[in-house]
Amino acid sequence: MVSRQAHDKSYDAAQALRLAMETFDIEAAAVLGLKTRTNEAFPRAVELILGVRGRVVVMGMGKSGHIGRKVAATLASTGTPAMFVHPAEASHGDLGMIKDVDLVLAISNGGESEEITVILPVLKRLGVPLIAITGALKSTLAKHAEIVLDSGVEKEACPLNLAPTASTTAQLALGDALAVALLDARGFKPEDFARSHPGGALGRKLLTLLADVMRSGDAVPRVAPDTSVSDLMREMGAKGLGASAITDGDGRVLGIFTDGDLRRLIEKGVDLRGLTAREVMHSGPRTIRQDSLAVEAAELMEKHRITSVLVVDADDKLCGAVNSNDLMRAKVI
Repeated sequence: MVSRQAHDKSYDAAQALRLAMETFDIEAAAVLGLKTRTNEAFPRAVELILGVRGRVVVMGMGKSGHIGRKVAATLASTGTPAMFVHPAEASHGDLGMIKDVDLVLAISNGGESEEITVILPVLKRLGVPLIAITGALKSTLAKHAEIVLDSGVEKEACPLNLAPTASTTAQLALGDALAVALLDARGFKPEDFARSHPGGALGRKLLTLLADVMRSGDAVPRVAPDTSVSDLMREMGAKGLGASAITDGDGRVLGIFTDGDLRRLIEKGVDLRGLTAREVMHSGPRTIRQDSLAVEAAELMEKHRITSVLVVDADDKLCGAVNSNDLMRAKVI
């Protein structure tokens, strides 16, 4: 219970700011200190994890458990199958989730969390490899582990040196370092990351095909080269793309005519009566294949400062069209 005296204490803004700066310094020093403590055990841990046929089972109690959940999530999203198992629940049935093809990554600053130490003999009997992230190299956890990664810190950022602060920051940094080394060793690519994040912005950019967002069929404005300009403008207005393709009898693109082209012709005072689509179109317009990524269409538009692009199939026949508004609705841009 927080005492009434603590509630009545006047707030010192300068003290709060000073403690914030001190916390940053202490936690930064904790992370940098890992560079002197990380040795050949680290690449051995990476190699051991790479050889696992099952999953990396991450464990931790209290604040270390919160870090463990994040480490497991980071590993899983970067190509290393992983899950978090709560040590206390493991003693009451969840140990059945761990198989002899798995590896346990146990996180504990002091290395003596009873919920973890009590299951260490069981893990040993199962033949499950154990990697420890701990700040206590002579602890029970460290003694049972095949590999120990030293997460020790000189002091916590907590003014009382009690609440896990710098130590959990160091644990998290070590977990991230493992994930980074593993994804590099696996040849993990942005496309792989996108497949595990289909709902995120990167997933949409790297997984959304142009065929998924383009206009197709009758929604694509197109006219023959001998079409009058007035009929060409009616086609553009009806389809709302801001442009129209001009195609030959086989459906191949001959040119394009846009709202901007129309505006420039009017500004020049050109008499459009009697002109045909062939006479006003831009020949050889930018096109893109339908099996391209939607983000590639966005990059093409940005590069050439255009707002729409025609889509063609493998035979270079018009099969669709897309503009910047279509890509914005699909959240590609």
